[in-house]
Amino acid sequence: MNKASIPSSEPIQPQGIPNLALLIPMLSAIVAITPLAIDMYLPAMSTLASSFHSSVTTVQQSLSLYLAGYAMGMLTFGPIADRIGRRPLVLLGLTGFGLISLALAFVTSVEVFLGLRFIQAFIGAAATVVVPGYIKEVYGKNTAKGMSYVSLIMMLAPLIAPTMGSLILELGDWHLIFFILAFYASLLLVLVLTKLRMPSDTHSGARSQRSFFGAYAVVFTKPGVKLHIASGVMTSFAFFCYLTASPFVYMEVFGLDKSLFAILFSTNVGALMLANVINSRIVVKYGSRRMLKVSTLLATVAGLCLLSVNLLGLSYHFTVAALIPFMGFLGVMSVNADAIVLMKFQQETGTATAVIGTLRFGCGALAGPLLALFYTGTAVPFSALMLGAVLLVGLCQFLAHSQQKSL
Repeated sequence: MNKASIPSSEPIQPQGIPNLALLIPMLSAIVAITPLAIDMYLPAMSTLASSFHSSVTTVQQSLSLYLAGYAMGMLTFGPIADRIGRRPLVLLGLTGFGLISLALAFVTSVEVFLGLRFIQAFIGAAATVVVPGYIKEVYGKNTAKGMSYVSLIMMLAPLIAPTMGSLILELGDWHLIFFILAFYASLLLVLVLTKLRMPSDTHSGARSQRSFFGAYAVVFTKPGVKLHIASGVMTSFAFFCYLTASPFVYMEVFGLDKSLFAILFSTNVGALMLANVINSRIVVKYGSRRMLKVSTLLATVAGLCLLSVNLLGLSYHFTVAALIPFMGFLGVMSVNADAIVLMKFQQETGTATAVIGTLRFGCGALAGPLLALFYTGTAVPFSALMLGAVLLVGLCQFLAHSQQKSL
């Protein structure tokens, strides 16, 4: 058989697209500015409070402000990217993020620090909101495969960022964290200027001509989109439930020390990464819809196991054993739900990404209050909320399937 006739699961690289071995890590590194900016300074919160002669509670507000700024930035820059192109937004976002990071290293008051953190997130969103659009441009109908690669690399950021922050504090003070973030953004800016040149950056014919609000109207009125967006949002809610509750569950409910908690947390991140590797290998064969349905079913089984072992009051070993596959299935659900939505749009991928990201952060922010509302001093509420979110994803998929059959 002629070698050229053998089908490949990799996308056929269109002319003008950079080598994927460089492009995918570069796009992942761009998206990673958000978890790095959030997690790297966490070990320095007490030091920041002392430096500003403020309370740790006040400094902690910078995290909420960052998330709010990021959500507003995505909503603002998503439609703009669809209209003027992605490259200007990447350049604007990385330049602004780097300059604000540099400014943060020199602040002397907590009020200025809080304001600059909001602006840092807002302007940084201009760079990250365009990445899924680039992935779709490269991978086409195999967008979920590309999203898995990006998610796989990006997950390293929240895994190593707190450790990096701690090491930086050993070498210097908190100012150094923001100098390093500024350097990171500058390095990415150089890479983008020299290496990131995509066909869509020069061909304006495929760009959206919709107004700012018109682009959002297209996204929200597109048939077969809302239920898949809801699936991704509910998946994200389950993630946030885990992120919010895991320190309490492991260290307070089960009485584990910080070192063992860090190992178990890393194990679950590893499960997410492994799930993305597996998804990237088989999604081309089975398709995103089937992968989403199967992973939702398997996540339901894992969620039922997680809830059961905590209702029975079993040891933490059983919770860990249920959480590892559960988190992996959530990872598969997440990338495929996003890919299905992005595939619905040709010109409004930035707007669709903004909608997905904002709703995910907004819904994820409810995890903390809901966990507090149902607090029992056990791991049952967090298990029940995670399972409930997955069951809602299953309901969304059932309704989406019913709608598709009726068309």
